[in-house]
Amino acid sequence: MTEIVLKLGSLTKRSEFLHVRDGRYAARKTVVVQMRECPAAQDGVRAGFTATKKIGGAVVRNRCKRRLRALARHYLPTLGKPGYDYVFIARHNTASAPHDMLAGDIQKALEKLRADRHNARNS
Repeated sequence: MTEIVLKLGSLTKRSEFLHVRDGRYAARKTVVVQMRECPAAQDGVRAGFTATKKIGGAVVRNRCKRRLRALARHYLPTLGKPGYDYVFIARHNTASAPHDMLAGDIQKALEKLRADRHNARNS
């Protein structure tokens, strides 16, 4: 079986993040991953990363986003669906979770979103 490698893009505008919020999501202990179809993504996938002030100061939030970006670069090309946008939301233990645990949570969330068609809100 040939693996399809997708082109990765970025979500930069608030409106893009809000658009994805109304799609499907998978919540894990260390991360929440949201997904929604987007015609602008075309043959690739776009990803955005967010961490609220509730999880800590700027240093902690930036560390969370760095960790999520690195793992998204690894998993999205193979587990992402073409033409979809993804938002990765950090949780309280994203910064301190062991790498294997965070990677496993992201992988399981992406696999669930790829297979699940029943938890859509307005997609």
